[in-house]
Amino acid sequence: MRSIDLEKTPLRELNESLHQLKDGTNETEWEVLNPRGQHAVAVGIDAPVTVTIRGPVGYYCAGMNKQATVVVHGSAGPGTAENMMSGKVIVKGDASQYAGATGRGGLLLIEGNASSRCGISMKGIDIVVKGNIGHMSAFMAQTGNLVVLGDAGDALGDSIYEARLFVRGSVKSLGADCIEKEMRTEHHDALSALLKKAGVNGVKTSEFKRYGSARKLYNFNIDNADAY
Repeated sequence: MRSIDLEKTPLRELNESLHQLKDGTNETEWEVLNPRGQHAVAVGIDAPVTVTIRGPVGYYCAGMNKQATVVVHGSAGPGTAENMMSGKVIVKGDASQYAGATGRGGLLLIEGNASSRCGISMKGIDIVVKGNIGHMSAFMAQTGNLVVLGDAGDALGDSIYEARLFVRGSVKSLGADCIEKEMRTEHHDALSALLKKAGVNGVKTSEFKRYGSARKLYNFNIDNADAY
């Protein structure tokens, strides 16, 4: 394992080293010490490596992630895993606003709570939050899945497109064009797979409600569903 102490090594040097990694690298295990809430830690990685961050981080941690697994042992500031493409980002604590924003792929797992606008404009990412989420989450969410084991705040799924929202707890209010939808067999199966992928055990899919678009705010054509 390669260990980088940010009290001794500049953050720019850490990110430059991570950006140089390619498929097939032998340096697959990284540890970051003393992040002290610094911003843009471990951004733009494009290699199948694991980066373990020992402490809280600021905004945009693990942004634009591809292939890598980034684990934050602490809280994370705004924009965690923003524009994520693939791989996995795990936050052991709470995440601030717009976690997973515009994410296109991969899995974002938040073991604590997420603040407002979680999953805003998500475009294919899977987000699992073990705690609660704040207001305006999944605003203009296009595709992907947002799974919440706790409660959701005001205006969930406002102006949503074709993303799927699964909430186990209560929802304070739904946003424009977002409605509760039937949990069919394929949704139970998809949710079960997501929970398993996130390492969530002992939770029944029957405890969740599904929410999605009423398809009244945009021109929806079922023949073009894959394009939304």
